[in-house]
Amino acid sequence: MTSRYKLTLSYDGHDFHGFQSQPGQRTIQGTVEEILKRMTKGQEVRVFGSGRTDAGVHSVGQVIHFDYPGREIPAAIMIKALNSQLPMDMVFTDCEIVDKDFHSRFSVKGKWYRYRVSLDGFVNPFKRFYTGHYPYPVDVEKMQEAAKDLLGRHDFTSFAASGGQIEDKVRDMYYVNVALDEENNEVIMDFIATGFLYNMVRILVATLLEIGNGRRPVHDLKRVIAAKNRLEVQQTAQSCGLYLYHVFYEEVPRKYRLDLDL
Repeated sequence: MTSRYKLTLSYDGHDFHGFQSQPGQRTIQGTVEEILKRMTKGQEVRVFGSGRTDAGVHSVGQVIHFDYPGREIPAAIMIKALNSQLPMDMVFTDCEIVDKDFHSRFSVKGKWYRYRVSLDGFVNPFKRFYTGHYPYPVDVEKMQEAAKDLLGRHDFTSFAASGGQIEDKVRDMYYVNVALDEENNEVIMDFIATGFLYNMVRILVATLLEIGNGRRPVHDLKRVIAAKNRLEVQQTAQSCGLYLYHVFYEEVPRKYRLDLDL
């Protein structure tokens, strides 16, 4: 007899070697599974995530699920029990008991990633683990115009790093936004899609920055997408600026479906 729990998790990814468990490495999955093993007095409880964030990548809204053995523990008590044992760079923000047909990965309708880029001339020591760094002038309006070419259904082969195991590289891009945060001298980029390939967001960020800096034509993304060739885009933004912001398990709200306005 088990109960399935769905939890939303925030974490500072700087000191983790990614989400997925790896022998001898500190990971998100491994940390949670270790706590669950203590709570169950030695039973193995496997944790499933909505996706595998890389080393240094952060999360505001990662979603996991697991099947907890024994009597059902109320969700409010479960989240308190877990949070009381988590390290200070992790916290669960929501917990609920769900049906067994829910799966944190396979039930996903869309994912939202956010990337922060510091435009400071030199690396800010207080931002170095939480933003990418691009000390060159950029035209944010050109970047936003270029981002429109990503909307809709495309084969994103050109933006998938080697090492990924997914063969089908077609994704629906629902929403892209590029904005200047003048107060913090940062560019904030948001991407919502049905899913993302290995390092896809970081490669898209690097390409948009090159467009903003005038190193590529504004509509070069159309050519790169059509090429289906990773060699067309060889830069990848740093992992430290990337945040898994939200995971959608219902249909993505209309206000984020910019692809429908094409």
